[in-house]
Amino acid sequence: MAPLNMSLITQQPTEGFYDSKVLSPATLPLRTFLPVHYEPNYPYPLIVFLHAHGCNEEQVLRYAPHISRRNYISISLRGMHSTIAKKNHQIKNAYTWGADGSTDALVEDYIFNAIEKTQDSYNINPNRVFIAGFCEGATLAYRMAFQYPEKFAGILALNGHLPRHHAPLWRIRALKNLPVFMAHGIANSIVTSRSAEKDRDSMIMAGMNPTWRTYATNHRIHAEMLKDANNWIMEKIQNDKRSVSSSFSV
Repeated sequence: MAPLNMSLITQQPTEGFYDSKVLSPATLPLRTFLPVHYEPNYPYPLIVFLHAHGCNEEQVLRYAPHISRRNYISISLRGMHSTIAKKNHQIKNAYTWGADGSTDALVEDYIFNAIEKTQDSYNINPNRVFIAGFCEGATLAYRMAFQYPEKFAGILALNGHLPRHHAPLWRIRALKNLPVFMAHGIANSIVTSRSAEKDRDSMIMAGMNPTWRTYATNHRIHAEMLKDANNWIMEKIQNDKRSVSSSFSV
């Protein structure tokens, strides 16, 4: 038997979670989820996950395979400030994004450098970058996408609310074609369903057309939210005339 030619053997990335670093604006963590049967010749959609107050990048990215194990590459980032969160009387690693808009300049660099690093490492379709925020992270997702609507294919806001301390809908012409998926627990006592409905109505008055869904849960993420998020993203991709046709299953 002829010996193996090691130069012909390439290491293909496999499904799972990977940790790396973003070096600007500082050395910050970047966690990545690769889908099953990753195909390096296919330009994948990218989902950028932003966690809730008191959570971290590892916890939020656990939702990625529950949205889909094959349709997307996903990344998650860590809040700029450490905090304390208690669960079952245990103190865990927890972070927050800070007061509304207080660290946006740093976060902006963090997000776009993370996207660029991911594009350098994997095959990403630049027209299919979605930003997904959970609770506090949803507010940040709104701010980033409203500021740079040309950079994102859509927003997924789960149990979150619009920014409160400045008018986020001033770029009406640029925002009217920005897709938004709003998923909210009907028993949410932290951000009430009525409050989220007012956010939805504000976007509609600004000429946007957000998709609104409610679920039988409180401030927690419901499994049906993630299923519907996948269906919504795939619908947007299939209707995106800027992008190549998708071969992914729903």
